[in-house]
Amino acid sequence: MAMTHVRVFLLALLLLASPFLLQVVKCQSYDEVEAVEDGGELGIVGEDAQEFGSGTFGPAPGVETVCIFPKNGARLVPAGEETELVVGMKNDGESILNVIGIRASVHLPYDHKLLVQNLTGQGFNNATVPPSAQSSFPYIFAVSKYLQPGNFDLVGTIFYEIDQQPYQTVFYNGTIEVVESGSFLSMESVFLITLGIALLVLLGLWVQGRLQNLSKKTKKAPEVEVGTKTIDSSLDEWLQGTAYTQSLSNKSKKK
Repeated sequence: MAMTHVRVFLLALLLLASPFLLQVVKCQSYDEVEAVEDGGELGIVGEDAQEFGSGTFGPAPGVETVCIFPKNGARLVPAGEETELVVGMKNDGESILNVIGIRASVHLPYDHKLLVQNLTGQGFNNATVPPSAQSSFPYIFAVSKYLQPGNFDLVGTIFYEIDQQPYQTVFYNGTIEVVESGSFLSMESVFLITLGIALLVLLGLWVQGRLQNLSKKTKKAPEVEVGTKTIDSSLDEWLQGTAYTQSLSNKSKKK
């Protein structure tokens, strides 16, 4: 019976943990993106210095992108503070790729049509990726300090040109978690702490049950104390003179 309760409890914990276990990680690890020097010095400029992203274009063939959040695998974004991500580009084409800029926006996770915030764009003056080469480009953004903590979807797009033909590629379309400024615990951390406490409580209950069963098995039957019986002489007067009273008197003399 106890094992049945344990199995039901563990199944409930697994069902609660499924949203976190099934979450798809769409950014590769930091070691998988190699920054090369072929792109030259990056001339990072503000959005006002160079207009880009006014049109809608498709991705160029032979161009691959990846995204990482350096030292931030949980993709936590403190509200009102700067957060950095790095876009890696690989150019398998035959022409030089000129990176123009990066834009991103924040949306509600259940409906991308509901825009939460357009983030500041970042332009580049001198950013290229030669043929058969790869390079990485930083992007620093900050969500509004008034944004409520929770999960949102971040959509990041990089704009570039090849042979004066404009292209754009969505390098990230996934979940971020907005937390309060200075907050050290995320929802996943709180869940893991709660899960650990629940497992400790379950273990304690299991140990307590085992000890109780063991104590029941080893418990001895209570000893019955046998004392001497006092005979009321008034009730046994009719026995006087019989062999029973004579035997009692003989025993008392021997003592």
